[in-house]
Amino acid sequence: MLRARKAPNFLFFVELIVAILGLCLLPSLAEAINDNIQHWAKEFPYADFTLRAVNISEIRYHGATRDTVRPLVKPSFGDVKTIRNIGEIEPVISVEVNHKARAYPLRYLVWHELVNDELAGVPILISYSPLTNSARVYERWVSKKVALFGNTGRTRHFDTIIYDAETQSWWQRYTGRAILGLRTGSRLRPIASRLESVSRFKNRYSDGQIMLPPNLDVLPYGTTPYIRMGSSVGNGLEAYILADDINPYDRIVAIGDEAWTFKRLREKGAVMRDGIFIGWIPGQNSIHDTKWIHFGRDVGNIVVGRFDTKSDEWVDVLHSVGFAFAFRAFNPSGVLYSW
Repeated sequence: MLRARKAPNFLFFVELIVAILGLCLLPSLAEAINDNIQHWAKEFPYADFTLRAVNISEIRYHGATRDTVRPLVKPSFGDVKTIRNIGEIEPVISVEVNHKARAYPLRYLVWHELVNDELAGVPILISYSPLTNSARVYERWVSKKVALFGNTGRTRHFDTIIYDAETQSWWQRYTGRAILGLRTGSRLRPIASRLESVSRFKNRYSDGQIMLPPNLDVLPYGTTPYIRMGSSVGNGLEAYILADDINPYDRIVAIGDEAWTFKRLREKGAVMRDGIFIGWIPGQNSIHDTKWIHFGRDVGNIVVGRFDTKSDEWVDVLHSVGFAFAFRAFNPSGVLYSW
């Protein structure tokens, strides 16, 4: 007796086709990666591209090359109380080390992204990524040496990849972790900082210093090329899965693997988390709105602090501010609160 043959499962054919296509694409993918590495090696001849902690295919090239976005080294500073060429609510990255405070305006960092500086005897790296809207400050000590950092011209998850001059290893700026080269796996020590307005920095540190224009004749300082970016829907960012009520370009503040949207803090008030105060205060221009930064819409300031009973005062707590999609990219299991 003949037995009826079972019809092949449709999914079987789909899986078979995908497998065949995958095998066909493997050589071309490998060739593309090798081509990338060959191009990188011309710019970074001392880098060891065989050592890496991430998938090479995640690294993106947007047209810039090594230090096309020129990093700054030990810029000049002026007294914040006498500064006149910047709007009162323009954003700055502020940091305090050993009771010395400095502010680094985004009107300059949007064009340079990195500042290699020294504050109160501590070598520090001030960094800002316009595409993820995230500021990070790190100590520049690497293997007991002071490192000098530059810009690779590449990104991963749209965040700037930087390099150290000695080994030309590549570092993920967002995390402070080396992802390619001899330093792979090493981490930079973060320093608590704020992304706040000039006026708030001035009120907190009347004797503070603010970075002066690197060169007025070179770049259009005071303007931004990221016009209306903050209010766009985020096309191309669908891979970063977010709740329906959160836009990829929504601003968030994160402490570890937990984050809160600015909108939530603005509309429902401050949050207390394990003794840490997280609050929103109005009065900071966006660099992702109008061409002239001082006309940018008000996105507000974030304050994150803990009360220190020994000093009887509030002290800053390490945190990060950025776009929602970037938090999801680097914290895939993190919790993002919007309510």
